[in-house]
Amino acid sequence: MTPAKIIILIIITLLIVMAFYNGLVIRQYTIATPKLRENQSFRIVLISDLHSTIHGADQSKIAEKIRSQNPDMIALVGDIADDKQPIKGTIMFLEAIRDIAPAFYVTGNHEIWSRNVAIIKDIFKSYGVRVLENEAIEIGIGEVSIIIGGAEDPDINRYERRQLTWEEEIIEAFSDLNDVESFHLLLSHRPEEITIYKALSFDLVLSGHAHGGQVRIPFILNGLLAPNQGWFPKYAGGLYEHDSFTHIVSRGVSYNPRLPRVFNPPEIVVIDVVGQ
Repeated sequence: MTPAKIIILIIITLLIVMAFYNGLVIRQYTIATPKLRENQSFRIVLISDLHSTIHGADQSKIAEKIRSQNPDMIALVGDIADDKQPIKGTIMFLEAIRDIAPAFYVTGNHEIWSRNVAIIKDIFKSYGVRVLENEAIEIGIGEVSIIIGGAEDPDINRYERRQLTWEEEIIEAFSDLNDVESFHLLLSHRPEEITIYKALSFDLVLSGHAHGGQVRIPFILNGLLAPNQGWFPKYAGGLYEHDSFTHIVSRGVSYNPRLPRVFNPPEIVVIDVVGQ
């Protein structure tokens, strides 16, 4: 084999290894806001779409990576449990993170599809996680005041046959956030519901659901296919700036060998909100 062929073979091998790497990575973003003073900040770890995947013995790998980031809060934005996979992985995860930082959770579509969403919510609550059901609460981190809103997944309205549409419930729940001095944070599983988010007064919206578009080509294609967005999804994963808010979409932390992720490893998202 000639040297040129050896080099080509090495390059192809490296590309294959990189393309199908499925270890957890840390993705970091910094958001500046005038609602915090220059010396103020807080850190969020965003986790989505675990689907009960187990990362290491007793979820040690994912828990250690989260702990190493020293978060002030953990945002769980849906599909932490699954409708097909055993819930064991979810329970192990909740046990592993329970003493790291306050955690806040909203449902995803797979928890709704399980038809056991009430039981799943009770499990989260039993581990000290605050379950947000189309409601907003106020918390403090040091001297920073934060209003956290949590939107349930839209499928809950269909499965529970509620009188109002999801859009009507969201507008009703979050249209009257009068505290303009607090930082407004929304947890909502679906990234594609951007029209609704634009109608609200949140500074930062955190979502998941898209799984990074499953297949990525660095610098060329951010995502190939995502649920509810179809081919070449606009909100596959990453940071998106809008006129009134910032939107961060997690690529999720699940891994299914039957549907491999390409150039799209599971990611733990770390967000530093800093004073401007």
